[in-house]
Amino acid sequence: MTAVAPRAEGTGASLTTSKRTEVLEDRPVNLDGFVEEWPEKGLVAMESDFDPQPSVRVEDGRIVELDGRTRDQFDFMDTFIADHAIDVDTCEAAMATESVEIARMLVDPRTSRADVVAVGRGLTPAKILDVVKLMNVVEIMMGIQKTRSRRTPANQAHSTSAKDNPIQVAADAAEGAVRGFAELETTLGVVRYAPLVAIGLQVGGQVGRGGVLTQCALEEATELDLGMRGITAYAETISIYGTESVFVDGDDTPWSKAFLASAYASRGIKMRFTSGTGSEVQMGNAEGRSMLYLEIRCILMAKGAGVQGLQNGSISCIGVPGAVPGGIRAVAAENLVASWMDLECASGNDQSFSHSAMRRTSRLLPQMLPGTDFVCSGYSAVPNKDNMFAGSNLDTDDYDDWNVIQRDMQVDGGLRHVREDVILQVRNKAARAMQALFAELDLPPITDEEIEAATYANSSDDYPDRDVLADLEGARSVMERGITGIDLVRFLERAGFGDVAENYLQVLRQRVSGDLLQTAAVLTGDFTPLAAINDANDYAGPGTGYRLTGERWEELKKLRHVTSAENPEEEVV
Repeated sequence: MTAVAPRAEGTGASLTTSKRTEVLEDRPVNLDGFVEEWPEKGLVAMESDFDPQPSVRVEDGRIVELDGRTRDQFDFMDTFIADHAIDVDTCEAAMATESVEIARMLVDPRTSRADVVAVGRGLTPAKILDVVKLMNVVEIMMGIQKTRSRRTPANQAHSTSAKDNPIQVAADAAEGAVRGFAELETTLGVVRYAPLVAIGLQVGGQVGRGGVLTQCALEEATELDLGMRGITAYAETISIYGTESVFVDGDDTPWSKAFLASAYASRGIKMRFTSGTGSEVQMGNAEGRSMLYLEIRCILMAKGAGVQGLQNGSISCIGVPGAVPGGIRAVAAENLVASWMDLECASGNDQSFSHSAMRRTSRLLPQMLPGTDFVCSGYSAVPNKDNMFAGSNLDTDDYDDWNVIQRDMQVDGGLRHVREDVILQVRNKAARAMQALFAELDLPPITDEEIEAATYANSSDDYPDRDVLADLEGARSVMERGITGIDLVRFLERAGFGDVAENYLQVLRQRVSGDLLQTAAVLTGDFTPLAAINDANDYAGPGTGYRLTGERWEELKKLRHVTSAENPEEEVV
């Protein structure tokens, strides 16, 4: 190759780079971080020479060898998976099936979901990895479309406040609910604010649309307490990990997590675990395994524990797989494996990971196009500056883009366009309901100025500051007085918000029925539970499964600005 000499001084040309390279260097994607693979430390997405080879051996109805380790060599993850997550009766036959044949079963619409799930029950972590490594991202998406547990896709949102302002959380929750989110999640900067913020989330959600399920993601004792009281309806921040060393670092084991899951289930509280590719690398104990192999171990541990599902898709670790080759493909693959193992899948898309709008969208589409139980495990229903989960892949600035993508692709991402007058109405009502509820609970008053701010606000910058010390004292009193969801229902009714109280009461009734404990359970606007048991995914190729048609398709055709076909000077409202 002939070297290109720098041009002479005075010609106007750069001595080091072309003008095009200068333009490219300024592109947002070049602010992202990228690293070389380092398999010895687990910094590799899904294809590592250090991953074990698939194997299984059964003696006297007990697995005594798993992926190259004999039982005396098992760590506690191996023991838990072998004893609780793999079907001993079918595992030897399933493991004998060629990996390429299983991969083709996942893609082939002529093979039913029931058949591929049955095969999956007998596979070890290394065998599952061996299968999904054969699949490109389009094939992974085809597998997700077939293995999703609930027929109808849905979405989940974050509703948080940089100031832990419960009025802001309530207003944004009401808007998020009316826009279509089936679940709403919050967290705190100051944990002691939790009761007030969790109440705001619950009340706002029931104003926007009856039946929305809420959670307050905190340390496990407080989160469980709020759930037991009926202030929240589900939980998902029950973290599990793919190596024993990381589990021990967190003072946990698979058995302790399973026990905690049973505590939630015993009170009718829906719950799922959380895991994701890259967490073990991020915590420095990947034990030389690929990210996806370790995540598959997490998925099987969730299955063995009997929880409804998993929040996975790298989650808060997305920067790690996002930095290595094939990392986003591995994230899609972990979503596929969760669905294939017959678990509810709340699929990532809940953490900022790129400065590039194009790259953020490309990370979303493998979940949005085939549809998952929850396309986002946390679309930010607030501006990302207010997102206390460290920011989402999507936020309120992206609502219109999201709705256009749904319309362009004729896919259901769980949201819809809502007229401005409806949004203002529900935001105002949520704030007024909180004002009345605070008065009933003898909490620091919410002013009319705050109601006005909540109605029209975008971020926490648009709200008057509250007396934080007074609010914290009020939050403490809520817990000390033993306030429950039933108390809140009664106070809302007494304050004149009977419809909100009725919505809240219906959610509490579902706790008693246990319907929310079914895999992938959500509530419709008329409080009908939709789950894998009564809304099973029946995809079997073209013309089958969930199709965006009828009333729902007509709803998603509506956008903020659509020109009337009859009068080009008008917009369709």
